[in-house]
Amino acid sequence: MIRLALREFRTEGIIGLGLLIALGIMLLVTGVHVVNVNDAFHTACRAARNCSSTSNPVLTVDGPLQHALPLIAMITPALIGLFFGAPLIAHEIETGIFRLSWTQSVTLRRWLVVKLGIVGLASMVIGGLVTWMVDWWMSPIDAVNMNRFGLSSFGYHGVAPIGYAAFAFALGATAGTLFRRTVPAMGATLAGFVGARLAVMYWVRPNFASPAHESVPLPINGGGVSFSPVAAAAFNPPSVSVPNGWVYSTEAVNRAGHAPTAHYLLNVCPAFFNQAPQAPPPGGKKTAPASAVTLFNNCVDKLSKTIHTLVAYQPGSRFWPFQWAEMGVFLAAAIALCGLTYWWLRRQYA
Repeated sequence: MIRLALREFRTEGIIGLGLLIALGIMLLVTGVHVVNVNDAFHTACRAARNCSSTSNPVLTVDGPLQHALPLIAMITPALIGLFFGAPLIAHEIETGIFRLSWTQSVTLRRWLVVKLGIVGLASMVIGGLVTWMVDWWMSPIDAVNMNRFGLSSFGYHGVAPIGYAAFAFALGATAGTLFRRTVPAMGATLAGFVGARLAVMYWVRPNFASPAHESVPLPINGGGVSFSPVAAAAFNPPSVSVPNGWVYSTEAVNRAGHAPTAHYLLNVCPAFFNQAPQAPPPGGKKTAPASAVTLFNNCVDKLSKTIHTLVAYQPGSRFWPFQWAEMGVFLAAAIALCGLTYWWLRRQYA
């Protein structure tokens, strides 16, 4: 039975292994160059003692590849579900091979465990290896950007993609069992996988832990602060970056935790909000006059005495707990789907 499953998996496995080796060679060759560029920069800037004020050229090395690798890592689990999971059982049902298999002294349970076990484990290994290679290649860039906990970048780092691969494969196998046709199963797998990823990203992941909160003073000279052009109805605080953290929201609030009202803003800064609008010069760009800039900065200075920026975020120290939690969610869903597949096959064909 195991030999039969391996023989059926041979074609897909050879193709997958070939693509994995090709990707590994490409990343090894180009990744060594990225590491060398990063090391050369740090050596030079440390000698000149100006690392903080000098841009790291690693951010511009192999630009197309920098954009392509996260996409490759994110779509790999979906491809596993489409080409490994969906045809696994749907093809057997379409061709009727499964009936012959079950008459060869092989029980449904054993047949399904071997199929799901061998191909499922191979899918998880592929997902993990692709993520590990992309992680290694992107590590010098991540060290500069410091955003691996971001909403989108979280999905191609760490161990969570192993759970994505397992879930995509199990979803494909279940879809193939229910639809009994490979092409419809592939469509359902893609839609279900994308929907699950988005649902976890926006609704489940934020609830793994309560966000931390931090009060940040308004910046000097109003840097990043803006006002809504609609009757000064909204005060927009500057965006706040947390190294390798995930910022949920930034909100301008007073000491009681309330956002400033339009009436309050007009009372604190009447000179700024009541100034006459300035028309742009003929054929030129609209620029704020010096007096308006001064009024704006004075307004922010007054507001900073009672208004601060409240930041809700997940600190970078929670990256790995979130990774393990998300992998666990998708692994649990994959196990549940395998159970559904077994129950449905037994109900329909046993």
